[in-house]
Amino acid sequence: MSGSASGHDNGQPGGMSGVVVGSLLLGFAAIFTKFAEHGGTGPLAIGFYRMLFALPLIVLMAWMSKERWGEARHRWWAFAAGWCFLGDLWLWHESLRFTTAANATLLACLAPLWVALISVAFFHARLRKRGWTGLALALSGAAVLGLAKGARWGSGLGEALAIGASLAYGVFTVALTEARRGLGAKNALLVVTSICVFGFGLFGVGTGAAFHGYTPKAWAALIGLGLVCQVAAWAFITWGLGHVQAHVGAVVLLLQPVATVGLAWWLLHEPMKPLQGLGVLFILLGVGLAASAPPLPKRSVTEP
Repeated sequence: MSGSASGHDNGQPGGMSGVVVGSLLLGFAAIFTKFAEHGGTGPLAIGFYRMLFALPLIVLMAWMSKERWGEARHRWWAFAAGWCFLGDLWLWHESLRFTTAANATLLACLAPLWVALISVAFFHARLRKRGWTGLALALSGAAVLGLAKGARWGSGLGEALAIGASLAYGVFTVALTEARRGLGAKNALLVVTSICVFGFGLFGVGTGAAFHGYTPKAWAALIGLGLVCQVAAWAFITWGLGHVQAHVGAVVLLLQPVATVGLAWWLLHEPMKPLQGLGVLFILLGVGLAASAPPLPKRSVTEP
């Protein structure tokens, strides 16, 4: 995580590989979510079942791993990460009710910018010019992908919710990276998932969300969200964030929309436009630049 993650092995290639693999697996999230929505599942129920179907396997993984639980502050960071992740998913799904999927996806990709700004402002990080350039390129690629999908400004409410989702995701990335300084990856994932099960269930019951009556295809999609996206993808990402800087991890997570474009073309037969190819290229270049830019020495608190 930026400068505060100096306790991590920031140069470990395995950590970067973990975030890359997890990000690519997360590309299935939009596909499974679309299948679930078509089967009559609402936003809160999607979040609830995604976490619920993942929880037993994550509990087993955490129990078998016998990983460290760290100090109390590390557990508090994981607790905060869980609520931020819940907020991200909820706000993003709500934004889809008031704006296009392209707008929501585009604005949610602002998360790496928030991570970089939070890291510099609160954790005394010092990013190299190459790192800032990589961030700018990746964000530009996300913008091009959004434009290729027909992003247009709506009433403003959906866009505001999507920006809120991106901020929640950015804070989540920072909090999870900080938690991983002392908390094992599987234990951190267990905390985050448990909080999301509780939160989505509580808010779902409170708002009268329907938790049954779905099609078999919707149930299959919910199981896919739980096992592929929440267990497999986030197991890789949570482990990887323990070995890379948070701002780098956040940029690499922009590979998710890249994977979604390819999967939508393959599974949903959505046409791939030349403009999307340009966006993918920008994101890949940005990820490469950010990943190859080790942070400068941490700035002293008293340094002007």
